[in-house]
Amino acid sequence: MHLLSRSVSNTSLRAHSFWLSFALIPSISASSSSSFSSKCRAEPISVPSQPPPVPKRVPFTLSLHGHSWQDPYHWMRNTNDPDFLNYLNQENSYAQAFMADTGSLQRTLVAEMKNRMPSKVSTPVECFGPWLYYEYIPEGKEYPVLCRRLQTNKPGWAEKILSYVKAEFRREEILLDWNEVAEKHGYVHVGQCRISPDHNFLAYTLDATGSEQFMLQIKDLRNGCIIPMEPVNGVVSLAWAQDCKTLLYTIADENQRPYRVLCTKLEPGNTDDTLVFMENDPSYCVDLTSTKDGKFITVYVVDATEPLNGLQRVHERVSGVQYFLEHHFGFFYILTNAPMKENIKCSHEGLYLARCRVGDIQSTTWQNIFYPGEDTCIQDMDIFNGHLVLFLNKDGFPMICSIDLPINVDCKHQMLIEDLNPWFFPIPSNSCSIEPGSNLDFMSSVYRVVLSSPVIPDVIVDYDMARRTFSIVQQEEVLGAPSNARSCSSGYELDTLQQHGIEKDAKDKNVELERWKDFSSTYCCERKEVISHDGIRVPLTILYSPKAWKSSQSPGILHGYGAYGEVLDKSWRVDRLSLLDRGWVIAFADVRGGGGDDPSWHKTGNGLLKQNSIHDFVSCGKYLIDEGYVQRDQLSAIGVSAGCLLIGAALNMYPNLFHAAILKVPFLDILNSLLDPSLPLTMLDYEEFGNPGIKSEFECISSYCPYKNIRPRGCHPSVLVTASFNDSRVGVWEAAKWVAKVRDSACSSCSPSAILTTNMSGGHFGEGGRYIQCEELAYDYAFLVKAMGVDMN
Repeated sequence: MHLLSRSVSNTSLRAHSFWLSFALIPSISASSSSSFSSKCRAEPISVPSQPPPVPKRVPFTLSLHGHSWQDPYHWMRNTNDPDFLNYLNQENSYAQAFMADTGSLQRTLVAEMKNRMPSKVSTPVECFGPWLYYEYIPEGKEYPVLCRRLQTNKPGWAEKILSYVKAEFRREEILLDWNEVAEKHGYVHVGQCRISPDHNFLAYTLDATGSEQFMLQIKDLRNGCIIPMEPVNGVVSLAWAQDCKTLLYTIADENQRPYRVLCTKLEPGNTDDTLVFMENDPSYCVDLTSTKDGKFITVYVVDATEPLNGLQRVHERVSGVQYFLEHHFGFFYILTNAPMKENIKCSHEGLYLARCRVGDIQSTTWQNIFYPGEDTCIQDMDIFNGHLVLFLNKDGFPMICSIDLPINVDCKHQMLIEDLNPWFFPIPSNSCSIEPGSNLDFMSSVYRVVLSSPVIPDVIVDYDMARRTFSIVQQEEVLGAPSNARSCSSGYELDTLQQHGIEKDAKDKNVELERWKDFSSTYCCERKEVISHDGIRVPLTILYSPKAWKSSQSPGILHGYGAYGEVLDKSWRVDRLSLLDRGWVIAFADVRGGGGDDPSWHKTGNGLLKQNSIHDFVSCGKYLIDEGYVQRDQLSAIGVSAGCLLIGAALNMYPNLFHAAILKVPFLDILNSLLDPSLPLTMLDYEEFGNPGIKSEFECISSYCPYKNIRPRGCHPSVLVTASFNDSRVGVWEAAKWVAKVRDSACSSCSPSAILTTNMSGGHFGEGGRYIQCEELAYDYAFLVKAMGVDMN
């Protein structure tokens, strides 16, 4: 797992809050030949009368491993250069002129998107201690507000009287209003929120510039005031000690690597924070979290009752070996991929579950509780007073189950998960994503998740692990939804279990029928397996409207990411309806390098094997055309951050496969960036992409680097590239250099249709507001419509 990466989180309420994970904001080799038409397709596109900007060229030569190459736009790395600032402003003006004739379409799309959104949205309350926590987005506002109110447990008329008498004490308390911060600073990004165990303090990290230099803030919830303290910037993670007045936090270095753990005390006169731990190896990050019961803080292992009384190491560090700890009544439950005992056989190198007593954490005699089956992979866990929750992947599909605690195991025999009497949570058969809620209360027996798919608006479900029943709490409202959207009952979803060879629990058969809206009768969602260049089957999810789609005549979008082991987001997004209803096809390629059935899917698409992910993506694009889903010469691609490596390389290898592309905060100049260890994330990215200081890895990176391999004097797809000036993960110059070089290399008909827009005040994660996002998506869609000459009537 990567603490930091060049990824972009889903633009939903999940991106703003680490409290209530419910989507209130709708979320969004160069010598290879191609068998597709080589006809220049830029001719019909209307372009501004003025030519695109031409930046200055400054000779600059780089040499390594006996190779030399020119980079005339290397000077753009100096973002303080007035020429660079002027160039970005010129590009913004050119993009505005290029898109001027799409204004009416953009307004239409924005209106459609907003009309599908309710004016006010909120999350269900979540019980945590004596309080009910929840969030809502006020009508007409962009961002959420975190609130709470005291709960009462007395039923009947007594509760009503008590509620009236103590109304003042049960009033709504606003803990944090994102809108106030945005109005003050023009930008808001809240990283982490942590309530103290006694619920008197809120610690959170705030970025008000887009630079991700998060500032620590601590609010006294008893009086609503921010506690005065010396400014602390570069904070990444937080954890409270049990005394409720001691907070541990991590600080990042100049390369955005969290490397120090410090401790601050909420005491009068405290000005110096105490250093608890420092990681000196630049190839490692430090993360900080608390066990669910709050008794331990894991950075090594810290007793939360005495956080300054030393750290205890879990095991000696071994490259690639991971340990994830939770605590339950004197036992540590550990997810690890550490090598197993010689007499134990396991089908893959994924995570398995072990445990030990707290005092035996450094012992070699951990109890191995169970190993996943041959077709199953453990991905995460959560723990409660009476239950252990496991996130699994079985045959490529996500699953969740709970196991009653405590666990009585015979460590002499190898056990499978079925031996522990698990309850597999009933989920929809076509669910593509399962996101956990906050689930903050260790004593709870209810586990909350958000289920979503391309055809199921986000559904919040509570699973009662004690009774083994579930209930639908809330579903995202879609105004003006198709009238034939059907409601699906529990009978439909329970069939999911038998599809994977799992018997239904007897209690499941008697569960109350629950219903939610499913748009599968209006929009078709298909999962295909595409054969890649080496015979590997690549999952491809295809979404379209059977009513509007026309075989071999419809335009399409192919999404891809393929890095850091991250699963491509395929959850519901209401903005897609504007395209689907007009006959567009939207597809998602789960290429190697991203998340998959087990860790091998990531490993076979990174480092020296990175080209596998590029070939996978190209194979999926060809499949869409060959099988008639998308019209030949009407396929586009969208990538974000590190996903743009995929798109950029594919455009170089097969320029005639894609008609247009959108690259957002793109990582495109990977070779030059990884040669500069002073840049944020560079040394951490050696593990993901390789170290060009090593000749074999240099040659691999050089072979697919999008910036280095732009084809000279050829046709090029139309491209919209978006960047942010304060982006600390991917330098703004990468987008600017790539666009300038594309224009240099493309034919005269194609070069004017490469446009660059730069947010001069934002960061890697953009603005992210509820209505702002509608405008950004409408701009993106309007570009694709124009670039591909699609009739949107």
